[in-house]
Amino acid sequence: MKTIEQSNVELVGDFIEAFWNRSELNCVDRFLSDDYQELAYESKEGLKRFAATILEAFPDKRYTVEEIIGQEDKVLVRMTVRGTHQGMFFGAAPTGNSIDVTLYRQYRVENGKITEHRGWIDMVTMWHQIRGN
Repeated sequence: MKTIEQSNVELVGDFIEAFWNRSELNCVDRFLSDDYQELAYESKEGLKRFAATILEAFPDKRYTVEEIIGQEDKVLVRMTVRGTHQGMFFGAAPTGNSIDVTLYRQYRVENGKITEHRGWIDMVTMWHQIRGN
């Protein structure tokens, strides 16, 4: 039998794969609670808008979970996003440069749904890689 932590880690891993890697943006209803709090992108819709921006700018993007830890209702994730800058990204025209950037995510899970998310990304490194310097 799975522990609650194992179930939560599996749920978050499945969400990352479906939402970020397969770009199934409408999967939010399957994974996120009705009272979901988005602390990095303002709302569920803000999360979907940001993901669409990433997809447009880096259509070959791939998120790799490097480490995932469950503790009670929290799931902490360290992952890497890799891709090629092929579309507009916050005003930056495509450069063809590759990115390889570390992200940190914290999720809270209750009753089999993600109820809260906050995230951090190394934007300084990302912009240096996009610009090629």
